[in-house]
Amino acid sequence: MAARKMLDIVNWGYSEGGASAYKKSMRGWKTTAASPKDDIDINLATLRARSRDLYMNSPLGSAALKTSRTNVIGPGLRLKAHIDAAFLGLTDDQAEAWERKTEREFALWAESKHCDALRMNDFYDLQGIAFLGCLLNGDAFVLFKAAQRQSWMPYTLRLHVIESDRVSTPWVDVLLFLVEGRNPENGNAIISGVEIDSDGMVVAYWICNTYSIVTGIEANKMKKWTRVEAFGADTGRPNVLHLLDAERAEQRRGVPLLAPVIEALKQITRYTNAELMAAVVSGLFTVFIKSEGPSSEMPLGSMLPQEEQVASEDPTVYEMGGGAINVLQPGEDIVTANPSRPNTQFEAFVNALTRYIGAALEIPYELLQKSFQSSYSASRAALLEAWKMFRTRRQWMAKEFCQPTYEEWLAEAIAIGRINAPGFFNDPVIRRAWSRSEWHGPAPGQVNPVQEVQASILKVNNGLSTRERETIELGGGDFDHNIKQLGRESSQMDQAGLQPQAPPTKGGSSTG
Repeated sequence: MAARKMLDIVNWGYSEGGASAYKKSMRGWKTTAASPKDDIDINLATLRARSRDLYMNSPLGSAALKTSRTNVIGPGLRLKAHIDAAFLGLTDDQAEAWERKTEREFALWAESKHCDALRMNDFYDLQGIAFLGCLLNGDAFVLFKAAQRQSWMPYTLRLHVIESDRVSTPWVDVLLFLVEGRNPENGNAIISGVEIDSDGMVVAYWICNTYSIVTGIEANKMKKWTRVEAFGADTGRPNVLHLLDAERAEQRRGVPLLAPVIEALKQITRYTNAELMAAVVSGLFTVFIKSEGPSSEMPLGSMLPQEEQVASEDPTVYEMGGGAINVLQPGEDIVTANPSRPNTQFEAFVNALTRYIGAALEIPYELLQKSFQSSYSASRAALLEAWKMFRTRRQWMAKEFCQPTYEEWLAEAIAIGRINAPGFFNDPVIRRAWSRSEWHGPAPGQVNPVQEVQASILKVNNGLSTRERETIELGGGDFDHNIKQLGRESSQMDQAGLQPQAPPTKGGSSTG
């Protein structure tokens, strides 16, 4: 009675629910609220390794990451310069001319592999690599480097995308869950390669010249770390872009996208492989012959051809195959369980788990499986829900990677005189006005193009949207370019004596 009285006194609020310590369902649930470093950093090596394994060997894990990359980045986010013409005192025609010239100059650099420090990818390919690395490993890093100016490439800016493994604390072993260190010169703490001052401000990154685990030529390379300041002391511009989708305050490193569903993905992969193997085994008709005495003959014909056998030299291995015949040794017997394959519950079970995984990743299971078998309304609702996440990640990628890179390139273009922008280096407000831009990627898929085009027309006619925005969102096109092209095509049709055919009406076909 005294114990019950004590429980009545101390239990209130969440003590009767999620914080209960005496309910049978909660007694075995032991948790600790730790810092981001203790929750995240000491587990990152394991999370990254398992995330990469799922990407390479789990169909659903690979689908989740590739689906996000394809819809968020696609062939690359494209620049649409959009300066503040009113603030800069420019007319609309002057602003449009400046924007077109700037986009043309940027394409010279961005569409060349010389924008990459490794000279392997152009700027649009680097977007996909950086974004996928961020999802796969939790974060990614981009270094701004400078090369020699060439006659065929007037810009010296180079981007070097590096994986998160190389940013680490000097002289600690991540395999032993050691992530902390100190800068001996200034005493600043270093957490997982991120140096912070006494106020917690990021001041530098420590980049290793190799990976923690490496084989081949680089295996004997002595590890060296280079300290790169986060921002230039004179300009305040970034030297390193840290692509990190932080979830907690004071979080220094990112978490792989698959982290919450690693166990579920691994188990469903094992289950799928087991079902596949069971179905294969059940489809192999193999005869086993028991012999009372020694025998080396095949009385009913030969078994699998020797070139198709896995271990023909091992007498203890019996090969299974379509119509194969095996002779057992004296005293041996074969006992097998009926696999009853294919399993009729397999698809329903996998679909249920896929919904479970997709909910955590914000990807509807229809899109995760690339299977749309529901009604139009359900399929469209699934796509719209997914695109909330895709648009959020696209805006984040444009803000964290594309726009800083564009501003760094624009500063060089103006400094060497290829772009004219008065006052750019004199006032940060003027600099921002010249640097304003938009980044457009692939448009969402259309379940019913006719209905969606009609909806766009209604939005434009009622002032809810613009033709330029609808052109971008429906097909990723350029409204200005479309108008000019349509004008040329209309002129050519007039010269040829042709008239465009009106679309047929519901009551019948229309005449031209």
